[in-house]
Amino acid sequence: MTAFGTRVAALLTALIALAMLPGCGLVSSSGTFHEARLPDGSRPLDGAKLVVTSKSFTEGVLLGKITATYLAAAGAKVTDMTGAPGSASSRQAQLNGDADILWEYTGTGWVNYHNETETIADPHQLWQRVHDVEKHDYDLEWLPPANFNDTYAFAAAGPTAQRLGVRTLSDVAALPVRDRTFCVDDEFFSRADGFIPMLQKYGIPYNDPNGVPAGNVTRMDAGVVYTATAKSAPCNFGMVYTTDGRVKNLHLVVLDDDKKFFLPYSGAAVVRGEIIDRYPQLRTLLGTISERLTNDLMQELNGRVDIDGEDPADVAYDWLRSENLVK
Repeated sequence: MTAFGTRVAALLTALIALAMLPGCGLVSSSGTFHEARLPDGSRPLDGAKLVVTSKSFTEGVLLGKITATYLAAAGAKVTDMTGAPGSASSRQAQLNGDADILWEYTGTGWVNYHNETETIADPHQLWQRVHDVEKHDYDLEWLPPANFNDTYAFAAAGPTAQRLGVRTLSDVAALPVRDRTFCVDDEFFSRADGFIPMLQKYGIPYNDPNGVPAGNVTRMDAGVVYTATAKSAPCNFGMVYTTDGRVKNLHLVVLDDDKKFFLPYSGAAVVRGEIIDRYPQLRTLLGTISERLTNDLMQELNGRVDIDGEDPADVAYDWLRSENLVK
């Protein structure tokens, strides 16, 4: 177990002890959601008992709240265990049978859970590979992914992108060396699938006078990267996450990874095999959510929580109502 894994395990053990739950149960940091019902009054999950968990960051909690609210509206008795600390605890709870439904990311499944190093650029192909190995090894059903991809990307302020005439990372590589300035955080700078290999892929190697000189790169806290990029100082291009609410709020332009360097991180609902067999209607219900989720929407919903300070449960309920999925 890594040092990080040890800390997560210790935290989870402490939380379990405090709640006096058996086994590897989870403690929710935000276990509430709005009561609602389906517009037609039907209850396709009447009698079902489901435990919904999530990762602890904003997007994970939002997806968990949307799921818990919608499935409860469909008649299920839902236990809300959203906000589990870290990926390890929510994942382990599902593997242990203590949680039934969890939103995951295909890239996380491929790299973190199965230690694969092959980059599969096609989102559907990656999902299929993850789906098959997870079903075989753990009897976890990865439902078809949503239309959002929370992966790494580079962005620029709108006026800067227009002035430099860039829409893709290949466009950035074609700029004069003086304009190839980047802001990145320490983790992304040092990742084996991060900044330096990306520059190599695009033919502008790091610390090369004809590529990206070391002086063209500023390393800073991940949160500061967004504001620095919006100001185009000290960099023209900053590393972002594609569904982060600050992309929309700061009017950043995400550049196309036209050489497909970054692994897709498509969001997908994952259900224990025993549960999906017992309640096959979950496929349709969760698919109804997935088909509506896009990068632009997730930026908006994440921004309402992270920037505007709204409660994830309120944002989830408001969105479901706006889509006429609940009332």
